[in-house]
Amino acid sequence: MKKIILFSFLAALFIIACQKDLQLPADNKTSTAKSNSAPSAEPAITVTAGGSIQTAVDAASPGSIIRIEPGVYNEDVVINKANIQLIGTGDGVIIQNPGNEENGITVNDAGDGFVLKNVTVQNFEENGVYLTHVDNFLLSHVTAINNGEYGLFPVHCNGGTIEHCTATGHTDTGIYVGQSSNVDMNFNLAHGNVQGLEIENCTNVTASKNQCYDNSAGITVTYLPHLLSTTLANISVINNHVYDNNHANFSSISGGFENYVPSGTGILVIAGSQITVKDNNVSGNNTLGIAMVSGFVLYNLTGDIGFVTLIDPVPHGNKVISNIAKNNGTAPVSIPLPAVDLLWDGPLWGGTATNICWQKNIFNTSFPSPLPSCN
Repeated sequence: MKKIILFSFLAALFIIACQKDLQLPADNKTSTAKSNSAPSAEPAITVTAGGSIQTAVDAASPGSIIRIEPGVYNEDVVINKANIQLIGTGDGVIIQNPGNEENGITVNDAGDGFVLKNVTVQNFEENGVYLTHVDNFLLSHVTAINNGEYGLFPVHCNGGTIEHCTATGHTDTGIYVGQSSNVDMNFNLAHGNVQGLEIENCTNVTASKNQCYDNSAGITVTYLPHLLSTTLANISVINNHVYDNNHANFSSISGGFENYVPSGTGILVIAGSQITVKDNNVSGNNTLGIAMVSGFVLYNLTGDIGFVTLIDPVPHGNKVISNIAKNNGTAPVSIPLPAVDLLWDGPLWGGTATNICWQKNIFNTSFPSPLPSCN
């Protein structure tokens, strides 16, 4: 009976693909990873308090630096030129929803090389900073507060860095990277979101030295069907501090995957290939510390052939190594999964574990015990 409940729970968890990623790819665009260094910039433009950032963007040539002086700017901003840099010149540069705008800053596929620094984006309906098909971007020292579903949201991007950013108060994810490649997420802070950091259907993404607390889940690495990208591979989650992620799940009732994220989750990995979870400190998460789960069973339960033909539901070459995971699983929410420091669900669906391994972790509880070791 417990297995039946578990399978039903996992099916519900994974079958709902996020609507967030259904954007169509840009036509005739070649994605090539590039350096974050923009070409030589045009003379700087300065926006003073009471002025308009969008007006400055509209007047700027590609490659311009737009310096924004401290103040509250009640507007949304759209970027459709290459190598534009928006740079706050001091504390208190705030871009705020003027009414019912969905996105604070939107950068489309013409905006390669976009740079955003030292800016707060707050109170927008859907996303704080939304980048789609933008290569070679840099988000640095950006704060996202209460922007509907997402704080920082690059999707279908190739080559980018998110560093020293803060996100709080989002009903899906504070800092999200989806269907993208060659992105680094370093030295960020995420708290008070449903998911602190999420990496979904991506390749070559690293999340390192981030701090995640008071979210429903600290860090999730997810592989879902029915998205344009059908790969989750070469993801590194290294040297992060993930603790006390016990916030009630406050996602929108009309949401997707995030509706089913259990409160009290530290790091959750769903299938994928060559996923490395290493040197993280994970503690005080009431339901799960570090969990790796498979979606293999979903095809048999749901009849959705996408779980077999669109993605591979079994993890391949995933490693959980040298983490400290203690004091997790002590007060779990009611889900049909073992509440432990370290979890691998292979024994629950009868899968082999020859292609994954757990090694040199410091922990108190695990399922199974022992966990599969590295060869």
